[in-house]
Amino acid sequence: MAATVDFRTHVDASCRYSEEFTNIYYDCMDKKRRNLMRLYLDKATLVWNGNAVSGQAALGEFFESLPSSEFSIQTLDCQPVHEQATQGQTTLLVVTAGQVKFDGQKQRYFNQNFLLTAQSSPTSDQPVWKIASDCFRFQDWSS
Repeated sequence: MAATVDFRTHVDASCRYSEEFTNIYYDCMDKKRRNLMRLYLDKATLVWNGNAVSGQAALGEFFESLPSSEFSIQTLDCQPVHEQATQGQTTLLVVTAGQVKFDGQKQRYFNQNFLLTAQSSPTSDQPVWKIASDCFRFQDWSS
């Protein structure tokens, strides 16, 4: 029974971390894009509608090239990734879906999947979550 309680505690904490992360991420995307890079690992990869971008410099250039945005999240799901699959690294899969309006474009549906890894914090016993992998995809047909 203890393993079930520990797992439930782990899942509950994962959900809290995922909600906090999601709020910070989309706030940065819409209002403080210059801070967005702090959320990614140095060697993180973004796949944006099938186009891969890797590394801090390339990610920074990519995000700066996007028009201003207004994201609205309708769904958020998360689950811990088993440590056997991540060489013992504490990892979360976070899945979001919603709508986004980029300046000068029509509103579109999207979904986004993040793999987050826990990094130790020098100032807190709470982990700092960094994006290892990010996959963004529009869910409608552009006209």
